[in-house]
Amino acid sequence: MSEERREETTTEEKRQPELLINLETYLAAGVRIGTHLRSSYMIKRGFIYGVRPDGLWLIDLRKIDERIRIAAKMIARYEPSKVVAVSARQYGQRPVLMFCKFTGAKPIIGRFIPGTFTNPVLKTYTEADLVIVTDPKADSQAIDEAALMGIPVIALCDTDSPVAYVDLIIPCNNKGRRSLALIYWLLARQVLRERGELPPDGDLPVPPEEFEAKTVTTI
Repeated sequence: MSEERREETTTEEKRQPELLINLETYLAAGVRIGTHLRSSYMIKRGFIYGVRPDGLWLIDLRKIDERIRIAAKMIARYEPSKVVAVSARQYGQRPVLMFCKFTGAKPIIGRFIPGTFTNPVLKTYTEADLVIVTDPKADSQAIDEAALMGIPVIALCDTDSPVAYVDLIIPCNNKGRRSLALIYWLLARQVLRERGELPPDGDLPVPPEEFEAKTVTTI
């Protein structure tokens, strides 16, 4: 092994204990694999660090990890029942349901009914103090309504995701089954740690695989 490679490996090994989960698990879930497109905003913020030979842009794992921690701190400050997690995207629906099961947040999966945040007359009307969306493209109606009502938004953003009206970005692969499961699992665990419901090194009673989308999205 060359000196350069040894130094690279040593540096990475030193960094691994600081991550929320080991590097291999992050890589296996594909959380850093973006799309063939990237926005100038995502580049400017330092979320994108390179591109694969096949043209897929790669997201900085350190930034993913860092933003999950920041998002968890933010979520932990709110009353759980006033936190709403949204996913129109199929692969995000079970992760959202599981996240809400452990954190007490309210899930809205499938089609987001227009007026859910803005029209008190609707049966689906929901009061929210914080909104988490799985995909700014698929969940654009929820973001637009949150913006109208002055509700802060946390969004899982891919390399090409629109970021208008998003208050906190978690950069990640927001389309992959395993990626979404791991991101929501880590976020749920970190929220419970921030609330003191889990010790600083505590784990959820289920593995990330339990958050993965199945054929049926109910629990």
